[in-house]
Amino acid sequence: MKYLLALVAVLFLATSCKSKQNLVRTTKTEPKIKTVKTKPVAQNSANQTQTTKSNNPKKTETIVSTSNTVVYTEVVQSYVNDFKDVAMSNMRTYGIPASIILAQGILESGAGRGRLAVEANNHFGIKCHKDWTGESVRHDDDSEQECFRKYNDASESYRDHAVFLTGRQRYASLFQLEKNDYEAWARGLKNAGYATDPKYPEKLISYIERYELAQYDAAVLGKNYIPKQASSESIAYSNSNYYEVQKGDTLYSISKRFGLSVEELKSKNNLADNAIAVGQKIKIK
Repeated sequence: MKYLLALVAVLFLATSCKSKQNLVRTTKTEPKIKTVKTKPVAQNSANQTQTTKSNNPKKTETIVSTSNTVVYTEVVQSYVNDFKDVAMSNMRTYGIPASIILAQGILESGAGRGRLAVEANNHFGIKCHKDWTGESVRHDDDSEQECFRKYNDASESYRDHAVFLTGRQRYASLFQLEKNDYEAWARGLKNAGYATDPKYPEKLISYIERYELAQYDAAVLGKNYIPKQASSESIAYSNSNYYEVQKGDTLYSISKRFGLSVEELKSKNNLADNAIAVGQKIKIK
């Protein structure tokens, strides 16, 4: 009888130990199952990021203004939305095409991102001249540290631009032109001496055609707007792969502006030395 009880006790202990071992092994397999489940989640997250990046094609294009400011296309579009009403109001009051006003604002202020626009609300690069009694700032332009007008608000700059053009005899011939002939206005501004850049008219026309600024002229005149396809010459001036050398530029200043080294610029443009000329196209991409 004792032997029988002892045998039963041994069998009971053996069965109990086996049960505990199975429980431990089952517990250890759970992390493996969780790890497998997390893999698809990580993969989906990566796919979502890649899709988001591919939905921003506009950020690949940049525009270089006469204020030596580089801006993205969507910045220009935002600028137009902000000031189109002001430009149309000035067209009604002063007779200057809204398309010309906006194009000049974009070009002269770097779509509101240039130093004069940011620090002085001066969107048209208007200098002090003898009749200016308001505040001013100093800025390098045709000469070092020239005097430029400072405004309390950008709308004041727009109004002063209109008064500037209508109040000076040398611009009188512009107001004999058709209000919807932006090409004639662009060339007329250059001929009247508004800008020293020989390509100033083409640059204005480029902005007007690319951003369909003539639609605001049509709105003021009560005419139907018919978009005009940008000319090949106009498109050439919007090529973000090149920068047009402005007065006062050096290879070093251009390299800093675009995050390149002087040697990289020389290599991209097959330059033997650091000499560059105003109006020269420098490859930057």
